[in-house]
Amino acid sequence: MSQHDIGLIGLAVMGQNLVMNMANNGFSVGVYNRTTSTTDEFTGGLGDRPEGVVAEGTPDRIVGYHDIAEFVKNLKTPRRVMIMVKAGGPVDAVIEQLKPLMEKGDIFIDGGNSEFADTNRRYADLKAEGFRFIGTGVSGGEEGALKGPSIMPGGDPEAWPFVKDVLQAISAKVEDGSPCCEWVGDAGAGHYVKMVHNGIEYGDMQLICEAYFLMKHALGLSNDELYEVFKEWNEGDLESYLIEITRDIFTVKEGDGYLVDSILDTAKQKGTGKWMSQHALDLGVPTTLVTEAVYARCLSGQKDARVRASKVLSGPDGTFDGDKKAFIEDVKKALYASKLVSYAQGFVQLDAAAEEFGWKLNNGNIALLWRGGCIIRSRFLGDIKAAFDKNPDLENLLLDDFFKQAMTEAQDGWRNVIATGVKLGIPMPAFTAALSYYDGYRRDRLPANLLQAQRDYFGAHTYERVDKPRGETFHTDWIREAKS
Repeated sequence: MSQHDIGLIGLAVMGQNLVMNMANNGFSVGVYNRTTSTTDEFTGGLGDRPEGVVAEGTPDRIVGYHDIAEFVKNLKTPRRVMIMVKAGGPVDAVIEQLKPLMEKGDIFIDGGNSEFADTNRRYADLKAEGFRFIGTGVSGGEEGALKGPSIMPGGDPEAWPFVKDVLQAISAKVEDGSPCCEWVGDAGAGHYVKMVHNGIEYGDMQLICEAYFLMKHALGLSNDELYEVFKEWNEGDLESYLIEITRDIFTVKEGDGYLVDSILDTAKQKGTGKWMSQHALDLGVPTTLVTEAVYARCLSGQKDARVRASKVLSGPDGTFDGDKKAFIEDVKKALYASKLVSYAQGFVQLDAAAEEFGWKLNNGNIALLWRGGCIIRSRFLGDIKAAFDKNPDLENLLLDDFFKQAMTEAQDGWRNVIATGVKLGIPMPAFTAALSYYDGYRRDRLPANLLQAQRDYFGAHTYERVDKPRGETFHTDWIREAKS
């Protein structure tokens, strides 16, 4: 038979669905998995897949291999091998296994959730050995992998022309047919953009959960009423995949109740949100909302401690007794404004990383990549792309005329929701982090002048002055000057 267009290693669900997506789009795919029985079950069961999952001719375009050398031998040159195994050591192990079998100029594609620093290292190491490496973020979950995910490739730009046809063909498409896949930048840029995507996803999910908690516990809305709220929201400015699935969650019943009410309130995480927060600290940028979302998951994990504390610690636990309809509208405004802050912080971090690593990122194109296929796809990503198209050097999304007006219109309701929630004892870490960032960013003066005085007092760390040029520093002998 003819040689394959591309090979894929790692046949967990994401890998299997990407293979079927490739084959459905007419590409011949060789597949290999360390556990050979998985390979056989996958290739042997293609004909049993539900209608619409496997296109006509797809089974004939997928061939499984038990021997990795034979797998590599049957790929067209330059060979393109996509690696879909667990991030970290397993990726390195597969690369080391492949290198003796590959030739100079062949292309490794890591499509897993790898940390960008690992991608930077692999790119440099493989380039030094004459290979080409791409680290690409893939977002959209199992369904997206099959029907069209958002794909964020970065790495060796010389490799992009050789993989562009496959990756853009299998990616999601927006209304005008544009693929949600475009070259992001050198080295680890693709995985960095995916990390920021996932961090924003953490923030979006936490914000939605806080809106839900307010309406359920402060307003006493039933799951049926919550369904109607999220249904309405998904038909307006908040239209998004996460709002849509949240709406649907409130319809799933279990016996006489609802499944969501039976789920333990402890959230897990895979680490990408934490990576974003950690690197924000390294860069010195205030990605506060995502960080609070990460901490909210950490606090949720302390379930037993919270149960014990609930029997000891006191605080308000009241309900809202005002106009529920008006308050729900305010919650909507708070959610919208807070989401804008989250995205604004995300793009500020992308700009800082680009400067740190010498990447040339196109924020408008990145917004386009997220408009379809991925978990954070939403209506207002089109507005974000328009903002960066209008001003590619936009310092902060909140400064764009469209978003500046949106924040102005949402502000009163946003502040009312947070004030009310605080009075009622409802935890809102992401809502409050977003508003605190906004209020801090819009002020030309913050209390850091006192902070610098304190640092200079106890550690002679010096300070700058408002009446002197930036960069000129001063020190005061505070003990001698201060009056006791």
